[in-house]
Amino acid sequence: MNLNELAANVLQQQRSTPDLIADALREAILRGIFQEGQSLRQDEIATQFGVSRIPVREALKQLEAEGLVTLHLNRGAMVSVMTAAEAQEICEIRSALEVTAMQLAIPQLGESDLEKAAVILEASDQTTDAGHLAKLNWEFHATLYTPAARPRLLTMIKNLHVNCDRYVRVQMSQINYQQHSQKEHDQILNACRQQDTKAAVRLLKRHIDTAGEQLVTYLQQKP
Repeated sequence: MNLNELAANVLQQQRSTPDLIADALREAILRGIFQEGQSLRQDEIATQFGVSRIPVREALKQLEAEGLVTLHLNRGAMVSVMTAAEAQEICEIRSALEVTAMQLAIPQLGESDLEKAAVILEASDQTTDAGHLAKLNWEFHATLYTPAARPRLLTMIKNLHVNCDRYVRVQMSQINYQQHSQKEHDQILNACRQQDTKAAVRLLKRHIDTAGEQLVTYLQQKP
């Protein structure tokens, strides 16, 4: 899939133009169509979507807020480059926020939530596509956190997931990583089924910390 196809897909949706453009550019970044450090020329993107530069500028500001794009006063926009130190900080924040979400959600988790999470894990076992696995990974976590009824907290957590997503997709392409991640997801879900908040929080924190350590190592070793 390329940017032309992504643009065609999102423009069929009934949403505002900046949001649609942001969706396409976000997916292009996550898929590696746009590489880290690559310049994003507003005029070229505007031509691609058949719009003026104004909605493109608004879309880029959205992606800047998500940490995917860096805007420079005189050099325009470029795909952000994440450092190992930034990844470490993001994972530390993720751990704190997601533990809070889990603690609030477990007493409210219903059988339908648990069943939905189980179905997502089953779907994860049926694919090897890194992009699809990353989306299912978020859906699994979001399913367990949503009953906390903290929409702002969930939005913050999602933004952190998106910020790391392009690198996590590289990790998920490794079979051993995916198998280990799935095992941890199963353990977290089992703790939730038993309403064992202490165990669920312990398992979740270890899950995030381990993924964070691997991401930091990957970024440190990148040429």
